[in-house]
Amino acid sequence: QVQLVESGGGLVQAGGSLRLSCAASGSIFSINAMGWYRQAPGKQRELVARITSGGSTNYADSVKGRFTISRDNAKNTVYLQMNSLKPEDTAVYYCRIVALRYSFSYDAVYWGQGTQVTVSS
Repeated sequence: QVQLVESGGGLVQAGGSLRLSCAASGSIFSINAMGWYRQAPGKQRELVARITSGGSTNYADSVKGRFTISRDNAKNTVYLQMNSLKPEDTAVYYCRIVALRYSFSYDAVYWGQGTQVTVSS
């Protein structure tokens, strides 16, 4: 089994900052890509940012220059530093990893339970 535990969501005023964390645990042999997605009410889930095992990153245009994704491979943890938050950033944020489990021969996708981020104007 693989478990993802997210933390760091909450309520913040526009212009403020939050840092999300997602720690993966379980029978993990290696983690390929790690990323954050979000889903606002009535909208589809969308990619916010992702980072590969080699450290390459990509971001949604709407968050470039404000959000930074990073990872600590020793801790199997991915972070999302969110600065200059806007009301339109309000959503449930989900952690997603692509990982290889022990005794498996292929990668699989795992999702966190989601954490609410609310930005007030």
